[in-house]
Amino acid sequence: MKNALGFVAVLALCLLPASSRAQSKPVLLYSRCFNAPGENRYAPDGAYSKVLEALGKDFAVETDDRPLTAERLTKAKVLLLANVSAGAFGTNPAPHHVSDNDVKQLTSFVRGGGGLIFLSNQPEGHNLDVTNSNKLLGQFGIQQTNLVTDAKKLELPASTPLVGGLRWAYYTGNLLLLDPKNSCKPEAVVMNDLGQKPVKGPRDQTGVLLARATPGKGRVVVITDAGSIANFAFSEEGVGGVAIKGQDNLEMFLRLARWAAGK
Repeated sequence: MKNALGFVAVLALCLLPASSRAQSKPVLLYSRCFNAPGENRYAPDGAYSKVLEALGKDFAVETDDRPLTAERLTKAKVLLLANVSAGAFGTNPAPHHVSDNDVKQLTSFVRGGGGLIFLSNQPEGHNLDVTNSNKLLGQFGIQQTNLVTDAKKLELPASTPLVGGLRWAYYTGNLLLLDPKNSCKPEAVVMNDLGQKPVKGPRDQTGVLLARATPGKGRVVVITDAGSIANFAFSEEGVGGVAIKGQDNLEMFLRLARWAAGK
């Protein structure tokens, strides 16, 4: 009788919808609502397939391009945004830009305990909307610039917060400016190390490549190279004639995602 009851309990659990069984994991939403229709540079079933699969160990991963309403955000613990678009892709409609209402909704989400991971890029050739997305990041004392650091392999010191001792294959991105007076306490996690030279390209200057902030009950991470978590970075095949060998990019991102979730 005892075995029969046990079997019934297991069967009942298996018959639950997948969404119910996954409720023990916090939801990480990879939102594409600010990416231009047709822009598949970092598609969830393309260049970002491996990182989203790996995130599935700690999170219930969801991805869509629906508007980020308060109701939609209520179901998420961490919001991931990558390479938000400035203009239309080809003949497709123009993208939805970060609006004042989006800033209000997302700021409220983070201050209430949500996590935001924002991935930037190099402005040229990536259709990157720096202007509108800076309206959001500015709430947390962080701003993107148009100053670029070329691809390099960064050996991070053990003292680096969260990601110390890891190797970052950095495939080019823009620098960040932090406002030390902002109440969200923006902090540089990784500064560009001029002692470690680019593997290709002349652009190399002092600045912040990765930052974090702690607004209210939430957490924000801004990474300036959306390509560093693409499949080509993990496989070390590289892109644009640059292939950086020997890296810990996936482990680095997983640590940052856990921190953003409050872990």
